[in-house]
Amino acid sequence: MTDTAGAGPRIVLYSDDVDIREEVRLAVGPRLDADTPDIRWVEVATADAVVAEARGDDVDLFVLDAEADKVGGMGLARQLKDEIDHCPPVLVIIARPADAWLASWSNAENVVTRPLDPMVVHDMVVRMLDAPTPAT
Repeated sequence: MTDTAGAGPRIVLYSDDVDIREEVRLAVGPRLDADTPDIRWVEVATADAVVAEARGDDVDLFVLDAEADKVGGMGLARQLKDEIDHCPPVLVIIARPADAWLASWSNAENVVTRPLDPMVVHDMVVRMLDAPTPAT
């Protein structure tokens, strides 16, 4: 068993594109602010890996790429919200602002649009991690 006391938030980042995962990590940065521990990133490229992570109890936030091949982030967000009790918050990355209405179907708490604005993405992640998780 790993002691995670004092550890930073654990964020599961899903995209089948390694460049998008890197773009998200760079946009968010290594930590939420100067006084917090480093973020513990878990990068995954398959929907099965996301679901496996969701079945644990150590995820603070999911960041899902809506444009991922095979299983897009919107459908995956909907699956997580439907199947996982007390699912952590989900942030979906969409390609076009016009897709925001569709992202609402996914039950994700928030969306950001590519190209990613690092200030927007960082602030969104901070807000989502600070928000209380609703009981389901």
